[in-house]
Amino acid sequence: MQLEKYKIDEFNHTQQASHNRKFEFIAEGIAQVEDVLQKLVNFQIAIPSWALGTGATRFGRFAGGGEPRTIEEKIEDVGLLHALNRSSGAISLHIPWDIPQDYKAIKTLAAQHGLTFDAVNSNTFQDQPGQPLSYKFGSMQHVDKAVRQQAIDHNLEVIRHGVELGSESLTVWLADGSCFPGQLNFRKAFQNTLESLQEVYAALPENWKVYVEYKAFEPNFYSTTIGDWGQSLLLANKLGAQAYTLVDLGHHLPNANIEQIVSLLLMEGKLGGFHFNDSKYADDDLTTGSIKPYQLFLIFNELVEGMDARGMNHATDLGWMIDQAHNLKDPLEDLLQSVQAIMIAYAQALIVDRTALTEAQQQNDVARAQEILQDAFRTDVRPLVAEAQLRAGGAVNALELYRQLKVRENLIQERGLKTVSTGL
Repeated sequence: MQLEKYKIDEFNHTQQASHNRKFEFIAEGIAQVEDVLQKLVNFQIAIPSWALGTGATRFGRFAGGGEPRTIEEKIEDVGLLHALNRSSGAISLHIPWDIPQDYKAIKTLAAQHGLTFDAVNSNTFQDQPGQPLSYKFGSMQHVDKAVRQQAIDHNLEVIRHGVELGSESLTVWLADGSCFPGQLNFRKAFQNTLESLQEVYAALPENWKVYVEYKAFEPNFYSTTIGDWGQSLLLANKLGAQAYTLVDLGHHLPNANIEQIVSLLLMEGKLGGFHFNDSKYADDDLTTGSIKPYQLFLIFNELVEGMDARGMNHATDLGWMIDQAHNLKDPLEDLLQSVQAIMIAYAQALIVDRTALTEAQQQNDVARAQEILQDAFRTDVRPLVAEAQLRAGGAVNALELYRQLKVRENLIQERGLKTVSTGL
């Protein structure tokens, strides 16, 4: 489905007067509002190819119809999102779920939708059809060198695909670990993982980064070989300057202080990027900002402060991506909501009075520091985000326009009611 620009313009025209009132009201009270708006315009969140179909629970999957069946249709869906909000300008592919057959044609199609290719993602957490060896007992940690080599070779293949597409980063997430005491030698498993990653690292192009993702538990429930940010940081430091830690918001134990984690990783120059989602219990992969919006804001508060302290470009120096797959919503609506929540949290962090906050911290004025942060969080910055997206050519309310245009109904008409997205 192609979204004609005039439909966005017509919609914006009907919303213009109301939007202008809201924007002018908030803009009057924000210092350097034009600088804030430009940062919002520049900020882009990558959409993962695997989030475009209806997600699943452990007990079943309830397809919603009109799901993208090919990599081309996935690019078209991300193009729809980007046309609506102008904040979703990249797609992240998972190999082997999304292997391009014609790189030139795929790059041309992406360019037509204003998209680039974000990090490419390897998959050694499940066995693929025709795969000679199993990852049942791990991949890069496996006691069998042949299994480890299979995982290494797969990652090298992913890098080759990424180079052809113009990507500049590789994300490695390992499900490796153990479910029972005594099953695994922790030290040898970590050493095997390091040695495997070193072979992958040696194959990185000079301009590439590798992101080492961590997860506290699941699918292994006694130990995870890269179980927390410290273990990921340890591996990244041992690998070298092109290796970084990747933070998935759902990959933590309950009540983990994620904002402190990202602050310290930024301080060490080893924060590579984010996978955004939300959770109530663990790795629930819920819509970003749907459960803990204040935590999302606090994370962005530390990101803005830490990146500014290092002179980093907010839009390009870290990798920003959504990683969620809830099974009850239209996936495109879900992603529109998540992008919006991320942009809101980022905008709130941008308007924090940094000078006043620093003074309060230096004076140990705890109540004042709390009020400064909560004042920014309680500010309705939606008109700021809408103005930025409007200036970039998007809709002032992407979700409302999506529904008005009956996008899902059109996709079902084009693709059918029983289509199933690849990789799910």
